[in-house]
Amino acid sequence: MSAAFGCAAGFCTIARGSTPPQTLEKMPKIQLPDGSERQFDNAVTGLDIAASIGKSLARDAVAIQINGDLWDLTREIENDASVAIVTRDSDDGLELLRHDAAHVLAEAVKELWPETQVTIGPAIENGFYYDFARAEPFTADDLEVIEARMKDIVERDESIERQVWDRDKAISFFRDQGEEYKAKIIEDIPGDETLTLYQQGKFIDLCRGPHLPSTGKLGKAFHLTRVSGAYWRGDSKNAMLQRIYGTAWANEKQLRKYLVQLEEAEKRDHRRLGKIMDLFHFQEEAPGAVFWHPNGWALFQNLIDYMRARQIDAGYHEVNTPELMDRSLWEASGHWESFGENMFTSETEDGRNFAIKPMNCPGHVQIFKQGIKSYRDLPYRVAEFGKVHRYEPSGALHGMLRVRAFTQDDAHIFCTPEQITDETIAVCDLILSIYRDFGFEDVKIKFADRPEVRVGADEVWDKAESALKAALDSSGLEYTYNPGEGAFYGPKLEFVLRDAIGRDWQCGTHQVDLNLPNRLNATFIGEDGQKHTPVLLHRAMFGSLERFIGILLEHHAGNLPLWLAPVQVKVLTITSDADDYAMDVVSRLRAAGINADADLRNEKISYKVREHSVAKIPALMAVGQREIDEQTVVLRRLGSKQQKVVSLDEAVSSLSDEIQQRGQAD
Repeated sequence: MSAAFGCAAGFCTIARGSTPPQTLEKMPKIQLPDGSERQFDNAVTGLDIAASIGKSLARDAVAIQINGDLWDLTREIENDASVAIVTRDSDDGLELLRHDAAHVLAEAVKELWPETQVTIGPAIENGFYYDFARAEPFTADDLEVIEARMKDIVERDESIERQVWDRDKAISFFRDQGEEYKAKIIEDIPGDETLTLYQQGKFIDLCRGPHLPSTGKLGKAFHLTRVSGAYWRGDSKNAMLQRIYGTAWANEKQLRKYLVQLEEAEKRDHRRLGKIMDLFHFQEEAPGAVFWHPNGWALFQNLIDYMRARQIDAGYHEVNTPELMDRSLWEASGHWESFGENMFTSETEDGRNFAIKPMNCPGHVQIFKQGIKSYRDLPYRVAEFGKVHRYEPSGALHGMLRVRAFTQDDAHIFCTPEQITDETIAVCDLILSIYRDFGFEDVKIKFADRPEVRVGADEVWDKAESALKAALDSSGLEYTYNPGEGAFYGPKLEFVLRDAIGRDWQCGTHQVDLNLPNRLNATFIGEDGQKHTPVLLHRAMFGSLERFIGILLEHHAGNLPLWLAPVQVKVLTITSDADDYAMDVVSRLRAAGINADADLRNEKISYKVREHSVAKIPALMAVGQREIDEQTVVLRRLGSKQQKVVSLDEAVSSLSDEIQQRGQAD
């Protein structure tokens, strides 16, 4: 989310740090993005500038960018400035619409239930939310009433006015209104901050802005989606609030498209599919951890078998490191200082402190350090399907997509600086090839540089970022930038998958680390006979196996390819006379490496077909007396209404060949 809309912190003030140079008599000279300039006789607003360019631009304008900072469209510009008009269909414009939708939501709730306290309401990806303190829970019927009132507020076209307030006056105002949360937010604001409030109609809220000129500019392309609980300031020790979520778009067409996507996403929800396919479950005694059922564990192992084969072909050695390691190792690596609050720890009777590993890298460095390594041993590639644990707030947990215990397909490549490019190209090729095998053709790569919280000196980061960027440029792959999102020890590439209904998922990563090997004293003997510190490349392709399985289930709507499905074939008897033949068919299939089972129940064949189709079994074989006599099966594939009679030999051979290919492209 753009820093200019900082409502996630609870309030907003106009962005600081850009004061346009003073000009005489307030006759600002405006420079536009195309390099042209416009001189105005008096102070001018963004709306004036947009209107001077064209009526359509003035109609679509929602804010203005002044020397890189976002301002209200109606705020006067008195000094020379570089200006860009922000329209409703731009990224910044869409975020502003969603931000305003949150304020209109709060105004609607206050009109309907005046005793409700408002807290914070930011724009988020695809929408917005607002947290409310109210004794009675909001219902689905309430959401319809609130949304109708929001549209009334849009119809009123209330002016939205920015106001600068005195700190003490603002605190008293909100306390008098019974808004204790808002008063508390203001008390926590640094004293040197400019305090701004925005008024629309009778509703006044604390906010940095910018905002639309009026509520009518918002339009009606929004929809309230759900209610959930949320702790005040994300702390479980604080009061539970009610969070109302909504989505908002530039126009009705975009809204309809998104709502269709939401409906499709609900059908594809991996938690729902997990029950239907009998894969896994969660329960309160182990929050954020998966209980794998036989079918789910078979799917999990299928992924590991596939990845293991691909990694062996790519020159990796599989290892395994302890899940519990002494605190001193995590202090040396820097993880304790940066992520200690997210680690599960234990103190033993002898006074030693241990942590359950949140990542595998320090353990892999310990393996590299055993014995003397030469430059001839590099690149040295080790991989692990390592179980890690990280504390996530309970409110952030979401099925398989956000857990506390998960398995990383982690690998680390120890190499020389000269080998970074070749190894990076090989990793990128491998990752993209694997994603294609799983049906992901639309993959974007993002280059993420140094984050605010990191280890290592800036000159080390300069070298790491330059090396990774040079390697990426050499690969010829297209990429975009994701500033400030690197790992805490090095820059990284992020691989973002687009699924079947247009959602983006960040999965794989590839990171260049010049810090951790030095911190943990990893060395190799170079050609000069001296000790050198290796470069460490961190690499994950699935990222988290649990999360990838969740994404995979939703991408395929549970209709997994035959080679990946936990149960690949169900043999269904038409009559009980076919029981023995059905078990013979199962034996033949299993002997060919196919995961097969039989359904010998005394049920109609149509019932069995329907039940196993709902359970997403890829291939069904029906057998009766004719199939016994002719040594055939009636084969039906998931998603097809057609069925065909084939010989048992042909059925086993064709299915076995398909599974052996494992989805790999030619």
